[in-house]
Amino acid sequence: MRKLKLGVPKGSLEKATIELFEKSGWQIKLSNRSYFPEIDDPDLACSICRAQEMSRYVEKGVLDVGITGKDWILENESDVHVVADLVYSKVSRRPTRWVLAVPGDSDYKRIEDLEGKKIATELVSFTRKFFAERNIKVDIEFSWGATEAKVVSGLADAIVEVTETESTIRAHGLTIIHELMTSNTQLIANKTSWQDPWKREKIENIALLLQGALRADKLVGLKLNVSHERLDDVIRLLPSLNAPTIAHLYQKNWYSVETVISEHEVRDLIPRLLKAGGEGIIEYALNKVI
Repeated sequence: MRKLKLGVPKGSLEKATIELFEKSGWQIKLSNRSYFPEIDDPDLACSICRAQEMSRYVEKGVLDVGITGKDWILENESDVHVVADLVYSKVSRRPTRWVLAVPGDSDYKRIEDLEGKKIATELVSFTRKFFAERNIKVDIEFSWGATEAKVVSGLADAIVEVTETESTIRAHGLTIIHELMTSNTQLIANKTSWQDPWKREKIENIALLLQGALRADKLVGLKLNVSHERLDDVIRLLPSLNAPTIAHLYQKNWYSVETVISEHEVRDLIPRLLKAGGEGIIEYALNKVI
């Protein structure tokens, strides 16, 4: 039986990825003792792999498809096919940023000020290339973690670190003086696997459902009943992805109205809908919007 080998990122993206697959229709069951979790799809075989290494395994064909960050694809200079952007994270649901940060009280204001200085980062190859392209000679040192502390303890003059909210960087008294790149999560495929019709169709279906689940995030469905006389008043209040769905109720001069809106609008909208004549209002969660 044919199998599509799927890589699930270990680490900070692991929980969010498994939750995204669950919302998309797949149940992935982890085991503390195994790097090969179970998945309720006979066409798929899962492996857990660090996001930093994912693109290398996909490029070599150890995995057919995997999820990792754009930053690690660039860091590894991997030759893979990017199937889809999947902007999600455990914090902010927006792209992350790799930034150059220095002590807040230092004299370093521009990247040129770091000539001859030591920079700690996990993104070594990309950072080295970034400074080389600008003819700025710096000493790039690999950081295994707690990178912000390297500056505080005097082990480095600056850091290149990934951030979403900048809170950790600010908490260590650091100031961002340059942004090297933005990154987001991507679904990537081995180029040979992408040329296989069966594998390509399976990968495209996975991408379709994952993107549908992400599109549904922060959206809710709203359904209500309204009389014919008050219908226009209610419709004028409703934002929608498209026009709201309106159906005539059986043997009554009433209508059922259904729409999809941002969850942030609901708290203000429901009281207004009641005043406009809406009744039996139901709000419900969405798994996918395709």
